[in-house]
Amino acid sequence: MTGAPGVDPGASGRATLDKATEENFPVAPFFLPRAWRDDLMAVYGFARLVDDIGDGDLAPGGADARHLGVDPAAADDRTVMLDAFETDLRRVFDRTGPAPAHPLLRGLIPTVRRRSLTPEPFLGLVGANRQDQLVRRYETYDDLLAYCELSANPVGRLVLGITGTASPERIRRSDAVCTALQIIEHLQDVTEDLGRDRVYLPAEDMKRFHVTEAELAAPSAGAAVRSLVAFEAERARLLLDEGAPLVGSVHGRLRLLLAGFVAGGRAALVSIAAAGHDVLPGPPKPTKPRLLREVGAVLRSAHREG
Repeated sequence: MTGAPGVDPGASGRATLDKATEENFPVAPFFLPRAWRDDLMAVYGFARLVDDIGDGDLAPGGADARHLGVDPAAADDRTVMLDAFETDLRRVFDRTGPAPAHPLLRGLIPTVRRRSLTPEPFLGLVGANRQDQLVRRYETYDDLLAYCELSANPVGRLVLGITGTASPERIRRSDAVCTALQIIEHLQDVTEDLGRDRVYLPAEDMKRFHVTEAELAAPSAGAAVRSLVAFEAERARLLLDEGAPLVGSVHGRLRLLLAGFVAGGRAALVSIAAAGHDVLPGPPKPTKPRLLREVGAVLRSAHREG
């Protein structure tokens, strides 16, 4: 993986970009135009780095802290790191001041200028990681949706911005897809999140299904937890259905990319259901044949709608 052409991301930056191969969905698949792939990877480098800061998953050695002007001894202070990261991010959009210090942020400059991207979606992702340091439980589903507005929806908006296809209706559909994918990821990662002292299942829903946090820490899910996961999965499915017409509203290779996002969410839901909605032993992952079948189904539906 590489960053923007002509920008050396450094060893720590390359390690961050290489994580693209571990994501649930292709970040910059081969069938896209080279310019789109470069820009998507530049945005991915930003998004992956800010998440790694927020989760405490930075590469060892302190290189990212040094790039951001933070003493490596303070690199474990996520709030300090996020503050420094936001300061450096704002330099991406300031043509009069110094350039960003972090190579992944320097690599973002050509994309931002070429695509006329605004700071808001980038700051939203920083805000989501700030919120993760302060808020570890969500009382209501609406509270969770507000978090997804920061943590997930900016990604879809950036994809539309990079491809020059943003419109109010497409943004609305994209937000539905991105929120659905975030909820699905939360369902897959219940055990991992609990290990970080985070619970993204709304407290009001846990009470409704008589689920305690102790039950979420069990090796496998009982009937109550399975019912709760099935309930949240259905919410995600409805959001995917709401957003799916986005695929039919675009054409060419972008249609295939967006079909992959929707299909990835649907395939993940199938895998969760196939596990009997028991997500506690580990994240249920879709098989490649299932993913390809779902992509085909989404594309056929988009062709009929188009």
